Amino acid sequence: MTEQEFFEKGLTLSFEFSRYALAHPEIEDQIPKGALVAFLLADDPAFSERSLAVAKRRREEGQPVVLVKVEGLAPPLPSRLINPQLELSPTL
Repeated sequence: MTEQEFFEKGLTLSFEFSRYALAHPEIEDQIPKGALVAFLLADDPAFSERSLAVAKRRREEGQPVVLVKVEGLAPPLPSRLINPQLELSPTL
């Protein structure tokens, strides 16, 4: 896994976790203030190993660590629009 691939996957996981947290605000109580959050992917052990290594390097002494264990990522949706209709408007 290249540095770019690791970065992109981490960015995607961070974004998706933020979306998940907005939809499930009760999980906020499980994340201590100032915690370092690291993602572990069941279907990508190489990513998980690297994520743990980065977390160990970045963790400050005494800082709580939250591991977010994820089974995988669903394929991205091309669009959430339902049956869009395009209409050329000559009057605007």
